[in-house]
Amino acid sequence: MAVIPNQGSTGGGDAVTLTGSHFTGTTSVLYGTRRAASFTVLSASTTATVTPSGHGPVPVSVTTPGGTGVVGSFYYLPPPSFRLTPPPAGPLAGGNTATLTGLGLYTTYEVLFGAQAAAFTVDSDGQLTVTVPAAASAGPVTITVRTRGGTAGGVVYTYLDSPSITVLTPDKGPVDGGNLVVITGTAFSYTTGVTVGGAPALSWRIASDTEIHALLPAGELGPVDISVITLGGTATAADAYTYLGRFAVLGGASVTNTGPSEVTGDLGVSPGVSVTGFPPGQVHGVIHITDADALQARTDLIATYETAVAQLPDADVSGDLGGLTLTPGVYNAPTSLALTGTLTLDAQGDRNAEWVFQIGSTLTTATASRVLLINGATARNVIWQIGSSATLGTDTAFTGRILALTSITVNAGVTIHGQALAINGSVTLDTNTITRPW
Repeated sequence: MAVIPNQGSTGGGDAVTLTGSHFTGTTSVLYGTRRAASFTVLSASTTATVTPSGHGPVPVSVTTPGGTGVVGSFYYLPPPSFRLTPPPAGPLAGGNTATLTGLGLYTTYEVLFGAQAAAFTVDSDGQLTVTVPAAASAGPVTITVRTRGGTAGGVVYTYLDSPSITVLTPDKGPVDGGNLVVITGTAFSYTTGVTVGGAPALSWRIASDTEIHALLPAGELGPVDISVITLGGTATAADAYTYLGRFAVLGGASVTNTGPSEVTGDLGVSPGVSVTGFPPGQVHGVIHITDADALQARTDLIATYETAVAQLPDADVSGDLGGLTLTPGVYNAPTSLALTGTLTLDAQGDRNAEWVFQIGSTLTTATASRVLLINGATARNVIWQIGSSATLGTDTAFTGRILALTSITVNAGVTIHGQALAINGSVTLDTNTITRPW
């Protein structure tokens, strides 16, 4: 004799088949002391029943005109309960593993994520290991677990879109790291990591689903990839951030100074060996004379200079830049340029806006001239590529990174928010303030 199945819900309502003999004329079927919700005698050896509610193990008995006999036992199982062990979200493609922990899970026969059935393994009465199925669209779904003891639900799992990166602000910064960058994109709410050139960010926080703030580590000079890792996938922006050098002043042949100049950033010379005038000049950084750092800085300067030369111009300029307002772009001057008065560079709200001035010969500024940055423009994003030499006139307020093939002469009272870098010749200072712009 048998009770099939011999387990079911405490709430009753399970279809159970009894097999045995002499069932003809059955007048009663009891589960413990409770009558079956219904029964049908199918043959002398088979009776179909529907269980009443109950608890624990009970005997199943059948009464006929010939007497009462126990067919077997039925076990009332408690309804299941479970929770989702974090993480509570994952990619649309599924395939990741989720762990459900709780009670009454041993007889699980179906797990659903929304309407999608999931493959699962019963680890114990208190744990299921589930392979999350794929979904058609992002959003929350309810997990349902069905067991012989009943059905449990109400636990939410969220399918996530893959993240994307649209822009970094700023997209350039110091090679020694430590600066804060805002990463803008989509689907960032479940971010688990941020890497810069393969190295983890020093710290990061989720500001919103579209914005992450990251403190960058030190890196190697040049462009690096930025990756945002989320439970929904990984987004990588190739060459999205550029590490910039430490040097505020670099000469190829020499660096000379007169008066109490102030240089914030490193100062160096390579392949020359002459640095004079410090003191009275002050360097708030390190002085490098043909050491490994100076040699590398010159190599990097040459590469940056050549990259600037190779860019395709957006517009031609000539004569004097004074009085002009220029939006971002590459501006080409086949020969020399002058600056008398004010040149205004308008970023139009884009903090990553860039200007490259390709000057075939010399750049000369008149006394008290200036480069004015407005609407989010930054000095680190202004490059002056000069085919020979630059001369900055007395009291000029200059902005940007000067990359001169030959030499740079900085006259008395000049301030530079940027860099003064000469590949082959000398940088000559005279009571100046030069500040590296990062």
